[in-house]
Amino acid sequence: MQRPAPRGVRRGTPPAPRPPSPARRCTIAPFRTRHEGEAHAPRARKRSASFATDAPRARGHPTAAMFDVFGSVKGLLKLDSVCIDNNVFRLHYKATVIILIAFSLLVTSRQYIGDPIDCIVDEIPLAVMDTYCWIYSTFTIPNRLVGKVGKDVVQPGVASHVDGQDEVKYHKYYQWVCFVLFFQAILFYVPRYLWKTWEGGRIKMLVLDLNCPIVGESCKTDRKKLLVDYFDTNLHTQNFYAFRFFICEVLNFINVVGQIYFMDFFLDGEFSTYGSDVVRFTEMEPEEREDPMARVFPKVTKCTFHKYGPSGTVQKFDGLCVLPLNIVNEKIYVFLWFWFVILAVLSGISLLYRVAVVAGPRVRLYLLRARSRLAPQEQIETVARKLQIGDWFVLYQLGKNIDPLIYKELMGELADKFKGKDNV
Repeated sequence: MQRPAPRGVRRGTPPAPRPPSPARRCTIAPFRTRHEGEAHAPRARKRSASFATDAPRARGHPTAAMFDVFGSVKGLLKLDSVCIDNNVFRLHYKATVIILIAFSLLVTSRQYIGDPIDCIVDEIPLAVMDTYCWIYSTFTIPNRLVGKVGKDVVQPGVASHVDGQDEVKYHKYYQWVCFVLFFQAILFYVPRYLWKTWEGGRIKMLVLDLNCPIVGESCKTDRKKLLVDYFDTNLHTQNFYAFRFFICEVLNFINVVGQIYFMDFFLDGEFSTYGSDVVRFTEMEPEEREDPMARVFPKVTKCTFHKYGPSGTVQKFDGLCVLPLNIVNEKIYVFLWFWFVILAVLSGISLLYRVAVVAGPRVRLYLLRARSRLAPQEQIETVARKLQIGDWFVLYQLGKNIDPLIYKELMGELADKFKGKDNV
């Protein structure tokens, strides 16, 4: 017996299918034929294989590694928006600091040097020998530096010796080169830090964006008036400000000369004549010359290891050690010798120039003329007569940062201000 059909549905028509419940809904992945799958698979495998091979290549590429090593130095290359010192001063805290930090990072980078020490000896594990010789240092024989390699000596300074008779020179300083270079960089930055603290942003405050040639006329007039009022109010009260900068210049000279002596002490008295010895070495005959770089930074050295034998007696093992680190060290210190000598000479000349500036009002007048070439000489002489060393120093520093046309107008207004005071 058939059931009566529901109202609204004709008898004999199948009922409409119910929509699937949310729990039963599913997503059907697009269907691919076997040939399409095989066509896409090699491409995907090729792409993933290229990523796998490119990643180590990018990580180990020398250029990428160099950027990793020297990337932290790039922050020191930024130029200051306002100049508060001079070129010789910047050679100390910018150029020299960058050089020393870069060398310190280079020495610690195994990408270019490899292991700092590799030793060979019979019956002793190589890792143990490397660690022992690195900790307790290696040595050379100074009287065996000259000789034919392979016949008279194994390497310069490496030959058989008799304990107690032949002089032995131990080399320990190469372990500390990276730390010493970084410490020297800090010392070179100390005068800059002192001057920046003492200066307190005065020049930046006085510049007032006048270093841009495109300034509104009303804005330029107001700022020039502020500068004129500043010099009028603080006339003859800025000497201490200038002498602080001069003290920092003296500290720069003392620092560079003191560091030459410090490095001479660090290298056992070899640094003071190191650069001149290297130059002299290149001009000598190969048979009679002694390589100063092999004497100070030997690439091959000796190391003696003692241990107890099976019967309890002390056994002596003489090992040969290769120091790849010294290949870099010798070049670093040749460059530093010439750099420090040039920097010390420039700093000495800068001090003589500073003494002439402090002692000679005529010298200050000539320098002010050179700084403000566009202004009439009568105005410059009027201004220079009223300025003491501190006032002159602030005005001269402003000339390095202000646009020349605006600086010329400032000199004219200062001259008119000082003439008015004289007439009163």
